[in-house]
Amino acid sequence: MNAAAAVEENTRRANLRHRGSNFGLTVAFRNISWVLLACLLVLGGVAFADRPSEYQVKAAYLYNFGKFVNWPADAGATSEFDVCVLGSDPFGALLDATVSDSTINGKRVVARRIARAQDAAGCRVVFIASSESPRLSSDLAVLSRLHVLTVSDNPHFLARGGMIQFVFEGDRVRFAVNLTAAQEAGLTLSSELLKVATKVIGTQAR
Repeated sequence: MNAAAAVEENTRRANLRHRGSNFGLTVAFRNISWVLLACLLVLGGVAFADRPSEYQVKAAYLYNFGKFVNWPADAGATSEFDVCVLGSDPFGALLDATVSDSTINGKRVVARRIARAQDAAGCRVVFIASSESPRLSSDLAVLSRLHVLTVSDNPHFLARGGMIQFVFEGDRVRFAVNLTAAQEAGLTLSSELLKVATKVIGTQAR
């Protein structure tokens, strides 16, 4: 079975289990393995009758990023795996639905909203909203010291020191990686993640 066919079969089964749910599409994303999710997004969503929204795709990515990053031993010493949004939240309930009843490394995944970068203690992944553009440099400085994976769809995010930037290829949501910024914050990104990025700045430390 090729990748597209595997995606279609996994998605068909997930949609049958969650039929009637307003967030069935988002939950289906969560239940597909990372490799199949990556294939799905690259191939343009061939398995779905209705095209997922931009922020459904981004929420699914945020959740899956957490599976392919290693943090320093002294980071995130909490009982939960927090995926946080800094600034004006563009996801609404989509992010909560995506992480609902899920775990990463044995920890329950929780969506949190924070008003300041200084409030990110305990966050593993932080999505920086466009409302933070005037404070982006100072936000990134704080988050780097906290060993947080920073993600955004702000233009020039990687050039300003962010780690993962959502980009569009045609009408498909993809992502680019600033590996140097991640390594400077003490994070190790899986080679599997880097393989499906549209661009990687820096090289993997050996």
